[in-house]
Amino acid sequence: MFYSRVGVVTGANKGIGLAIVRQLALQYPESVLNNGPFLIYLTARSAHRGQAALRNLQEDAQLKAAKALAADGGLSEIRFHDLDITDSSSIRSFTEHVGRAHPDGIDFVINNAGIAMQGFDSDVVKTTLGCNYYSTLEACHAFLPLLKPHGRLVNVASTAGKLGSGYSEEIRSRFLSSKTEADVTSILKDFALAVETGSEKEVGFPSAAYAVSKAGLIGATRALAMAEKERGNNVLINSCCPGYVNTDMTRGRGSKTPDEGAQTPVMLAIGDLKDQTGRFWKDKKHENW
Repeated sequence: MFYSRVGVVTGANKGIGLAIVRQLALQYPESVLNNGPFLIYLTARSAHRGQAALRNLQEDAQLKAAKALAADGGLSEIRFHDLDITDSSSIRSFTEHVGRAHPDGIDFVINNAGIAMQGFDSDVVKTTLGCNYYSTLEACHAFLPLLKPHGRLVNVASTAGKLGSGYSEEIRSRFLSSKTEADVTSILKDFALAVETGSEKEVGFPSAAYAVSKAGLIGATRALAMAEKERGNNVLINSCCPGYVNTDMTRGRGSKTPDEGAQTPVMLAIGDLKDQTGRFWKDKKHENW
């Protein structure tokens, strides 16, 4: 079957990721990108959980009532594919599949996959940065060649990644003045090294692996957007905070529903952005980092 639009959502078997897929199907008919059949790749590390999520969406009462899915006469089809962004071979396998299946390119990727671990030590920092920063950026670079001109790349970050009082003025200035991914990576390497010696607060970092990983993601997303713009690539690259959502990641303490948390990532994927790129967004508005 021919699809006019194709999108990918990572980490989509539950929580915000699953809600993003659901809202994409619901909102696409009214989207500025609507020009025909729409394929959404729901990806997850676990085939069992991913397939279960797909079955739930296929039986979702609101999707059925809206006739959003192709099986009910709608525009959207949702297809599961396994993808573990922390595994380079999994990224390569999936992007090769997408490249073969859609030689004309895809329209957007929403990088939602991420982790939030309890505790704080060098192992937690290494694992958290590995997934939320390094693996997400590896996925970005693998997906970029697949995006159509004027495609979208959305990285789900967090307000926790904003440069608040936990940072020294020197570290904050380094983040804000960063121009390249390498600039941002050097800051995160300094953070990881400081944690190993227990000196992260002395050198100006908060003792918070998740927050620093998301600060890095916001900075690297901005740097990637600038680099692509300088190359003449018109893809729109943005990061966002979904808000404090009631999911497993927040251990049920969030104040937003997953559907509410999905609104900003969905807008950045299929809404009218007026060519804005390299920004950090929350509640459908861009915010200062």
